[in-house]
Amino acid sequence: MDEEKFRAEMAADGHTVSVWANGPDDRYGAHNHPYRKFICCLDGSIVFHTPDGDITLETGDRLVLDAGTQHSATVGPMGVRCAEAHG
Repeated sequence: MDEEKFRAEMAADGHTVSVWANGPDDRYGAHNHPYRKFICCLDGSIVFHTPDGDITLETGDRLVLDAGTQHSATVGPMGVRCAEAHG
């Protein structure tokens, strides 16, 4: 899925999209959010670590994290660029 298609889909549901990127092997520690999070991997890869197991996103993949879902993440060896929206 490309960025414009993701933005259009999220806008249709009333969500604003932001884009972020990280370098190779960057890590996010365990945390959660008080909102539902929609993520689209635009380039590269990232692994989200959840209590239900690891979820790998590569270019074009999407993930929805429900509010309160504990997760951490590890960026892939080529870095990552993602678009996200909150609901």
